[in-house]
Amino acid sequence: MKARYLLLLLAAPILAAPDDPVAPTDDVAVSVTAEEGIAAFAEVAAVLQHPRCMNCHPAGDIPLQGDASTPHRLQITRFSPEVGLPCSTCHRERGLEFPNLPPANPHWSMPPANQVFQGRSVRQLCLQLNDPEQTGGRDLAALLHHVQHDSLVLYGWSPGPGRSVPGISHQDFVERFRTWVSAGAPCRADG
Repeated sequence: MKARYLLLLLAAPILAAPDDPVAPTDDVAVSVTAEEGIAAFAEVAAVLQHPRCMNCHPAGDIPLQGDASTPHRLQITRFSPEVGLPCSTCHRERGLEFPNLPPANPHWSMPPANQVFQGRSVRQLCLQLNDPEQTGGRDLAALLHHVQHDSLVLYGWSPGPGRSVPGISHQDFVERFRTWVSAGAPCRADG
């Protein structure tokens, strides 16, 4: 009987829900240095500055599109849904698999205006993600869950034909993000 309880205690981290943002997945969290966290975040920032992320997190109120990050062709703005033109008008649940058509996702929308990736340095992005006022109230565990599971984030790695993807896989991106969080979300002192 005692052996069964000991086995359950040892297996508890393995039995944790896979989508639980605070569930330990390995021993990395114990031994990650600030330097390793800063290096991991540099790779995270490169993804955040890629058009797949930056186009929806622009410096202004107009979403960008394409690999050249040009302003939305239909003169859509952050305020279009308020005047009766929601993103789902074109960004439907399912899309056609042809280049240059609206990406499909029924939850398509722009994030709040203070969640900007365009034009930010690595340090500015790091500080921004450490500030719950700029993350929609999400703490680091919730941000990790967001980048791991949100359908709009996942879209970045399967955007359809004619669109580039970030330079690292989604799995690697999540692992770099997890390393940064595990190191205490450190930011570079400069740039």
